[in-house]
Amino acid sequence: MSLSTIYTDLAAAKKAGKKKFVVLIDPDKVRLGNMDKVLQLAIEAKVDYFFIGGSLVVNNMLDDCLVTIKEMCDIPMILFPGNSFQLSYRADAVLFLSLISGRNAELLIGNHVLAAPYLKLSPLEILPTGYMLIDGGKATTVSYISNTTPIPAAKDDIALCTAIAGELLGLKLMFMDAGSGAVNPVSTSMIESVSSAIDVPLIVGGGIRTPEKALANVKAGADVIVVGDAIEKDPQLIIDMAAAVHSMNAVEAVL
Repeated sequence: MSLSTIYTDLAAAKKAGKKKFVVLIDPDKVRLGNMDKVLQLAIEAKVDYFFIGGSLVVNNMLDDCLVTIKEMCDIPMILFPGNSFQLSYRADAVLFLSLISGRNAELLIGNHVLAAPYLKLSPLEILPTGYMLIDGGKATTVSYISNTTPIPAAKDDIALCTAIAGELLGLKLMFMDAGSGAVNPVSTSMIESVSSAIDVPLIVGGGIRTPEKALANVKAGADVIVVGDAIEKDPQLIIDMAAAVHSMNAVEAVL
């Protein structure tokens, strides 16, 4: 169960200063609407990855979503599971999430024990990820379902120490998330603090509604930007969001 293609790509991109843009797809939300449009725009924008998941996804919707994406494009699909049942061999990889911002033992190790036999035998690439829920200004589905308190938005020091602890425990990615539909996204000051303290790739999501905020986040040190809620409302944002994030790669290439 070695870390291979996707993690190698993420680590190499971080080392080179190249930024990645991810579209988050919640299968329960897209079943009524514009999946084809989202996929066409993602292909046009050269989206790097899809994260697939949500807090309340049912398994048949997950598989249907993965099959649809695979039929239309070859953008890698990474599971972003809300629980240990949201797993499928049809994806390319899975974020093996440990909710290190909370103190719920089930989400630190309990659910992982249940999923481990399945994942051990699966073809999925396993991406051990420290998941940090950041207060986004309103109660989120994640905080409710996980029964945990987010890290306060102004407590950069807590986020920094939590990320360091996760890296020292051997987690290969850090993911700071303000939650779907957050009023306030993760601040650039918190991103700067955490990014400067860790060597593993840093993922940031939640409440990112504009290309300007996406660009500010990567300038602050985020390696991967994840956008879901804003794109569900306006799929056309994929083009401008991806362009903003990838614009940093053109700067690196010139340098």
